[in-house]
Amino acid sequence: MDTMRGRLLVATPAIESGPFLRSVVFMLDHDADGALGVIVNRPLDSDVDDVLPDWARLVNAPVCLFDGGPVAMDSALALGVIADVAPATGWRQMAGRVGLVDLEGPLPRDGQFVGLRVFAGYAGWEPGQLEDELAEGAWLCVDALDADLVSPQPETLWREVLRRQDDDVRFWTTFPDDPSTN
Repeated sequence: MDTMRGRLLVATPAIESGPFLRSVVFMLDHDADGALGVIVNRPLDSDVDDVLPDWARLVNAPVCLFDGGPVAMDSALALGVIADVAPATGWRQMAGRVGLVDLEGPLPRDGQFVGLRVFAGYAGWEPGQLEDELAEGAWLCVDALDADLVSPQPETLWREVLRRQDDDVRFWTTFPDDPSTN
């Protein structure tokens, strides 16, 4: 099984509603036991300062919580893109310079991260479930850029990721938000 860890899942127009509509998911883990990721383009109205006030100054704009997915919405996890290849305190590598940040550990030093995001919840798939959804055409698996995880305009990320692909999936960016009104 090829792992999707460190890559992006981009929802296709086949997903017409629900929490994954036009979502971009960064894959944290993928193996025979299932898959785990966080939606990186769904900012919430809640500020990080309301939930984790000590961390708010370390989070890049927009300084809000993100809807990481429909599982365990009452829990928080953070992803950080480190400034260099030296591991940051409380950081566990997921892919390249991207890793999970320990929100219960000591606060990182200024400059350790080029970007940090806090997510409420995560997306999870049982063994074989994600592979079935890929075969059905619900998802496109593409390479991730560090900038995708800390985009200052996450609401445009779905279209941006599709536009940089080399094939006809770029045309999906022209689909209307609500096809029934077309």
